[in-house]
Amino acid sequence: MPNTFDNVLIGLVVLAWLMWRQLQVRRADRPPVVLLVIGVLGVASLGVAIAKTTPTTAAILLLAFSFVVAAGFGVARGYTMRLWYAGGTRWRQGNWRTAALWLVSFGVHLGLDIAVDAVNPVPGLGGASILLYLAISLAAQRLTVRSRVHEARRSSSSAA
Repeated sequence: MPNTFDNVLIGLVVLAWLMWRQLQVRRADRPPVVLLVIGVLGVASLGVAIAKTTPTTAAILLLAFSFVVAAGFGVARGYTMRLWYAGGTRWRQGNWRTAALWLVSFGVHLGLDIAVDAVNPVPGLGGASILLYLAISLAAQRLTVRSRVHEARRSSSSAA
């Protein structure tokens, strides 16, 4: 299992790459390949960490809370995305607010990592959850954007 520093470094690299991608103009209906890869890696990382310790109830509750926080930030970021229709396709692009929410979200997660490790007998459990945290946050953002796209379709079809 990578140590906490390695996990944070990996998380920062993935975060920077996600932020860069989200500031680009992209189709709103792209397949969730990146989300699935990060999610699988996140589950594997957390699974390995859990296998090496017996998490306390407090650690499990803090991890669950961090995943709820991740989803909340994802929903918020989903509303910062600019959406439009051109050439028969729905497009999306993040902005400075999207990037800022990613950074704040990552900082909050690091704080929760410290709290998880403080209540767990073997440190590293919090750091091992970074990729899963990012995947949950990305999934919530994706669902929010998709919901907004569907709402825009309904609005445009009822106006016609």
